[in-house]
Amino acid sequence: MDLKEKESDIQNTICEYLETRRRCFFRLNNIPAFDRKAGGGITMRRLPKYTPKGLPDIVVIAGGAFIGLEVKTKIGKQSKEQKEFEALIKKHSGQYHVVRSVEDVIAIGL
Repeated sequence: MDLKEKESDIQNTICEYLETRRRCFFRLNNIPAFDRKAGGGITMRRLPKYTPKGLPDIVVIAGGAFIGLEVKTKIGKQSKEQKEFEALIKKHSGQYHVVRSVEDVIAIGL
């Protein structure tokens, strides 16, 4: 197991795969921007209003369905907010999957 594997690398690989398959998708980045202070410190900005915590990393629209893909490393776990957002998506008939590789995405049928 590669413990140095990064979520961002997995996300990029999945997005490249989805792009080659010509899927309708987009990647979400719900980490707020930051401002660098004169002394070198940073201050994180607030997320825009109505940007909930726990959004999936990648959203795919396929066959009229909303499909949220939460990307994790082999040892990564969902946060409380991610689990809550998963429940909300499923409540509204969307799909939500925790994926750890392109192979997981292929197994979903994308």
